[in-house]
Amino acid sequence: MKAGLRKGCRACVCGLLAAVLLAAAVGPAYATKKDVEDAKKRASSLETEKKKVEATLKNLEGLKQDAVAYVRELDSSLSALNEELEELGEQITQKEEDIRIAGLELEAAREVEARQYESMKLRIKYMYERGEVSYLDMLLQSKNMMQFMNRAEYIRKISEYDRKKMDEYAAAREAVVVRERQLNQEHEDLLGLQDQTEAKQQSVETLLAQKNQELKNFESQIHRAQGQISEYERDIQAQEERVRKLEEEIKRKEEEARRAAEAAGKVYNNVSLGDIRFIWPCPASSRVTSGFGGRNSPIEGASANHQGIDIGAASGSSVLAAASGTVVISTYSYSAGNYLMINHGGGVYTVYMHCSQLLASEGQSVIQGQTIAKVGSTGYSTGPHLHFGIRANGQYVNPANYVSP
Repeated sequence: MKAGLRKGCRACVCGLLAAVLLAAAVGPAYATKKDVEDAKKRASSLETEKKKVEATLKNLEGLKQDAVAYVRELDSSLSALNEELEELGEQITQKEEDIRIAGLELEAAREVEARQYESMKLRIKYMYERGEVSYLDMLLQSKNMMQFMNRAEYIRKISEYDRKKMDEYAAAREAVVVRERQLNQEHEDLLGLQDQTEAKQQSVETLLAQKNQELKNFESQIHRAQGQISEYERDIQAQEERVRKLEEEIKRKEEEARRAAEAAGKVYNNVSLGDIRFIWPCPASSRVTSGFGGRNSPIEGASANHQGIDIGAASGSSVLAAASGTVVISTYSYSAGNYLMINHGGGVYTVYMHCSQLLASEGQSVIQGQTIAKVGSTGYSTGPHLHFGIRANGQYVNPANYVSP
């Protein structure tokens, strides 16, 4: 009878060990790759964006004879797309952080599972090695009822301990399964966001290509587009007049502040162009596509007296404040596109034109190196670049004399 019990005990232990090892070896049964579904989702994102672009271009078709209206409307569409891209970029960054955290949690769950598994193996090994005495033998060998009751309680506690360890191991296994599912879902969500981003970037490229083509058409039809060129020149004049009045107002306020400081017996610290150490405003590129001063206009009607430098860079590249100061203009102009102007004091200003996005608003204080905009091709422009200008005492100066990549 004892031999039979021992044999049964060993068989039970072997069966339990086999079950634990099988559970550890067999991974979760759910699928982790959905290639067909992912491909369909990606195609759907691309198709959705394609239809949006086609609708935009169709709406713009009637404006092709009006360069001003055409550029303004297309830039508005580009701005909306770039805002969506910015939002998607933030979502992707957050999703990547979620994936990082989920990965850490999965690793922690696997470590707990491994510890529980090793603990179970030791317990089973001990049971197997001590299998010559069964619980039933222990009870039957009791000398009296008290010993019988004590041994029965001991067996109950051992069984509860074993069951608790099995439950802990099962919970650890389930935690791993849950974390793996979560991580796979996070990866799938990230791929979806990346597909949307790719589709919207293609939309931006399509609209920019169409805009560039139409501007070239206006150039080749210069006589018929003479009214558009006049409008371009008027826009530049209005822009320069606004800048001039703004500078006069700021100069008047700075003069009042200086007099008030002197009247109070204080020293009024003012700055000049030579006091400011500018940094390169476009770290993504050091390529100057158009220098300061006289040039051949890239577009008919565009200024041949270039009042800054053009830095060719990919659309969406960061535009940095070349020096600390206060944003005095943050707006859209048909000629300059989305542009910013920063006051650095002492009659010194920097200008950043043709941006795809403006990230600083009028009245905002910015510090040197802060991202204030994104490179684009808004306004009268045929390709992504940053027009960077420096003004001192009401005149543009050559930025190449004060900043280098």
